[in-house]
Amino acid sequence: MKLVDQIVEFQHEFRDIRQDIHAHPELRFEEHRTSDLVARQLGEWGIPVTRGLGGTGLVGTIRAGASPRSIGLRADMDALPMHEHNEFGHRSRHAGKMHACGHDGHVAMLLAAARHLAHVRNFDGTVQLIFQPAEEGGAGAQRMIDDGLFERFPCDAVFAMHNWPGLKVGQFAVSPGAVMAGSSEFTITITGKGGHAAMPSSCVDPVLVATHLVQALQSIITRDKRPQDTAVISVTQIHAGEANNVIPNSATISGTVRTFSARALDLIESRMRAIVAQLPPAFGAAGSLHFERQYPPTINHTREAAFAREVAAGLVGAERVIEFEPTTGSEDFAYMLQVRPGCYLGIGNGSGEHRASGHGLGPCMLHNPSYDFNDDLIPIGASYWVRLVERWLAPGA
Repeated sequence: MKLVDQIVEFQHEFRDIRQDIHAHPELRFEEHRTSDLVARQLGEWGIPVTRGLGGTGLVGTIRAGASPRSIGLRADMDALPMHEHNEFGHRSRHAGKMHACGHDGHVAMLLAAARHLAHVRNFDGTVQLIFQPAEEGGAGAQRMIDDGLFERFPCDAVFAMHNWPGLKVGQFAVSPGAVMAGSSEFTITITGKGGHAAMPSSCVDPVLVATHLVQALQSIITRDKRPQDTAVISVTQIHAGEANNVIPNSATISGTVRTFSARALDLIESRMRAIVAQLPPAFGAAGSLHFERQYPPTINHTREAAFAREVAAGLVGAERVIEFEPTTGSEDFAYMLQVRPGCYLGIGNGSGEHRASGHGLGPCMLHNPSYDFNDDLIPIGASYWVRLVERWLAPGA
């Protein structure tokens, strides 16, 4: 690997920053301490900072030369509302909050790159360092866009990087096209007629209707959707009743839908509405559907994905850059890719070998209470950001 020597030399400082952020996790739109830390560090390196975008988001701007060209680099800052099982020294200090997705590491990698870029400035143009709040379900990317992100801080292209457990340290994953699914949520309310459980013939049982609905929803995937269109409907909650001898008046079904295209999503929503409207009346009940479209699919632009791959190959070798296998997880960087060309890529977090002691019993996977970001990634990810900037904003390019 051809890492930036100065970044390797100071990696321990950014390891400490990363572990400090991990120990003090903040949920979406509550990233005040993290935002303060980032602003303070950027200010120490002479980088102008603008705060308040999307609430707790901020942008640092580094300029060199006279070129009008620009590039945006994004790191997310928020943690998850879950309890940490690890016992090492930098475990979460706040019960019910945890950096279980590695956003602490994303911040550290971009900060390490920012320090080097500000000191060396071996490029011609402008780098926008985008520290984003509320990726975990808060659509912080869209909030920053709504606050004028790209009008106030122009970016010819924008890039983001996410650590990826299971991918070897020193590997990158990048592909054009859809790499993350769009996400939607639904809640179905079934209204029946409650009564004594010993006399069901005098009732309309919404629980029975709910069981049929759950089965019917899966027929959309197996019989309505084209086989080549990847999609998932997962029912994750069913709520009904308060006593064993009472048939309740109503029941609710909730869950998530994941797709890689608007066509598949349109079909699924349409068929869900038809099933909810038509199936409950066959049992004498009524049904209603609330369907909320959330994050769109994350779709990499072809030119920028090819550029990102070339930079990664130059850093770690072409043999260590693999295809990003699309995942049905979702990511709000998708909103940025809808308004600017760019690329979202993965960087290997390993398989958990970095957790020598003090960790929980679970696997080191994203959104797992035993997860921890691998600090060995910091010089690799930071070096990648530096080389990406230097290539994109190369003098005379």
